[in-house]
Amino acid sequence: MKVTIVAESFLPHMNGVTNSVLKTLEHLRAQGHQAEVITPAGSLADSRRQRPVPSRYCGFPVRTVPSVALASYPSVRLAPGPVASIRRMLHDSAPDVVHLASPFVLGWRAVRAARDLGIPSVAVYQTEVPSYAARYQVPWLETRLWEHVRALHNAADLTLAPSSFSMNQLQQLNISRLALWRRGVDTSLFTPARRDPQLRARLAPNGERIIGYIGRLAAEKQVADLKVLADLPNTKLVIVGSGPLRDTLRTELPNAHFPGFLTGGELAGMLASFDLFVHPGASETFCQTIQEAMASGVPVVAVGRGGPVDLVDSSHTGWLYAPNDLSDLRAKVSDLVYDDTKRLAFASSAHRSVQDRSWKVIGDQLLAYYAQVRSRAYSG
Repeated sequence: MKVTIVAESFLPHMNGVTNSVLKTLEHLRAQGHQAEVITPAGSLADSRRQRPVPSRYCGFPVRTVPSVALASYPSVRLAPGPVASIRRMLHDSAPDVVHLASPFVLGWRAVRAARDLGIPSVAVYQTEVPSYAARYQVPWLETRLWEHVRALHNAADLTLAPSSFSMNQLQQLNISRLALWRRGVDTSLFTPARRDPQLRARLAPNGERIIGYIGRLAAEKQVADLKVLADLPNTKLVIVGSGPLRDTLRTELPNAHFPGFLTGGELAGMLASFDLFVHPGASETFCQTIQEAMASGVPVVAVGRGGPVDLVDSSHTGWLYAPNDLSDLRAKVSDLVYDDTKRLAFASSAHRSVQDRSWKVIGDQLLAYYAQVRSRAYSG
């Protein structure tokens, strides 16, 4: 099979969309398939810092199209433009399937181009963009953005949702041809064995319990909600990541530790060294970092909306708190931070719960969905 992945986000910027695209490419390579990536071009600033969009990944070509920066979040690149240019690219490469990774702007062009050429498409719903509208001071746009989501996904041959919450959300929008496709977790990288006593001693020299967050430092992640935890006795708040709100959050949380953006073993060691992982974002369609925390033997406190509802077994692997109820967030965190026996029991349950969620299993499911839409297209 030959697959064209049209990705709204790609290297050098790592996030949930980029990570799932990379894992998909690695699986396609391992299984002997062909692939290419079409993604927005990077910024001049990234090129000057020697962080360009790579020309290849896993041996597969990466093709870029002109892009502009999102004004309120410069590292996010948008690729508006004519459908015709994407249609020419797809015509030249002649894929069997077009994979739309978190489609919105570039993906809207690609789904129409694929439809014009009769190429089946699989759209992976991964980002709840319309809900960001209020957080970026444009609440009047939310309804129009949901209309765009409906039109885009109904134009695709199949939409894959990452969680039961997202499935229900898309069904309520009257989007047809839906299926569930979750995410895998690398249990060889994210493991309790990476817990680092020396790192813990540096972060919490007085034996404080470490409460950690990992993710983008952007409005939609609601990291500022963690201020409600800032004065919990005998705790240390660690906030890992980068984004447009980093300086603001450092000012609002002066006693928190901000190690910046981490990857690979450094990230896994930091995560395994937490006592508790918190995630306050209410707009998550999945939330990969929750799975990574659980694989690391770290219990989770997350908002009870979106992807976390599927991932956190409340009262066994962590706690879900009521959306927008920050007193509930504080209570749930306190319950685990100050009860070592309960926290360790939750940690053990969390670790066991993700051991069968390999990326190979997830990749094989995706290939089956590709084959499904391809067969459907050939049969008329």
